[in-house]
Amino acid sequence: MNIKILPKSRADSVRRIVALTRKETWQILRDPSAIAIGIVLPLVLLILFGYGLSFDIKHLPVALVVEHSSDESSGATAGFRLSPYFSAQQVGTMAEAEKLMAKGKARAVVRFLPHFARDAALEEASVQVTVNATDSNTARIGISYAQGAIATWLARDQAEGQPITQGADVSIESRMWFNDANESTWFLVPGLIVLVMTLIGALLTSLVIAREWERGTFEALFATPVRPGEILLSKTVPYFVMGMIGLALSVIGSQVLFGVPLRGSLWLLVLVSSLYLLVALGIGLVISSATKSQFLANQITFLVTFLPATMLSGFIFDIRSMPLGPQIVTKIFPARYFVSSLQTLFLAGDVWAVILPDCAILTGMAALLMTMAIRMTRKRIG
Repeated sequence: MNIKILPKSRADSVRRIVALTRKETWQILRDPSAIAIGIVLPLVLLILFGYGLSFDIKHLPVALVVEHSSDESSGATAGFRLSPYFSAQQVGTMAEAEKLMAKGKARAVVRFLPHFARDAALEEASVQVTVNATDSNTARIGISYAQGAIATWLARDQAEGQPITQGADVSIESRMWFNDANESTWFLVPGLIVLVMTLIGALLTSLVIAREWERGTFEALFATPVRPGEILLSKTVPYFVMGMIGLALSVIGSQVLFGVPLRGSLWLLVLVSSLYLLVALGIGLVISSATKSQFLANQITFLVTFLPATMLSGFIFDIRSMPLGPQIVTKIFPARYFVSSLQTLFLAGDVWAVILPDCAILTGMAALLMTMAIRMTRKRIG
């Protein structure tokens, strides 16, 4: 049996890293705040964002103005009354609908003119849709839903051979590619993983390391033969494992609670998440090494990681809809590339043209940040 003996320096280095990693792990287990951020918070965020944040609108209050009742108007309004997307209230005049709109009891008005039945027979019928645009996003969605309800009525009448559409020979069939359920949760939940990894990797790491600077723990370590790289590696490993646990909880929750599909490879998801977690850990180490203060580390980390991960990553707002300046700024934030890969892996699959460039950029960022953290720690030793 061949036994390979490590050189004394390498063996000592491995022994120091293992001892420091074990010490850091026990410190995390004894710290309720670290457990709360690393394990409990991902589940809380998943539930809050999954159930509480949605771009879908249900039970939109709408006033149906039917100035002259007819079979055609009854059929058209049925699409609104029976739809779960609307909470319809029928009125007889536009003045009544305007009062409901002013009081906030209606967010949209759908008006069928008095000669609607005659125009329908001539295939010239029109429907007026007015929305409350104080919330532009709700207004756009409301118009889209109203058009969908009217299109459903037209399709039903065409299938039944009704006069209004019997002369039409063109039908429109729509399909939601990559999101067949048309649920905004499918879009939001994968992006939530970015927030989880950012909190564990950057925020938690920067706070814990800065706390040790404040308490003088690092100065005690500097009096030992421990090297800067060994210190940082021992700090990184436990939080890396915690981040992977947070990833697992998020993926399982997305499947069990919300039915979000994972069309890409699981191993590729783990790889991309590992790269981003290393970047987040590197950011936390650099900030804590530069500030040595928990308060400053918390504020700076929140500004350079959590806020960009929420606002400038494509998690909630489409980057292409932003002005040119913010679009350029988003390129320096790693969360942008992680969100892109996550949404691709969950909803589209292994699209290498998207994933490979994202992985390359995240790898470069991780290497740069870890190198900076080691050098900054070295300066403190000197």
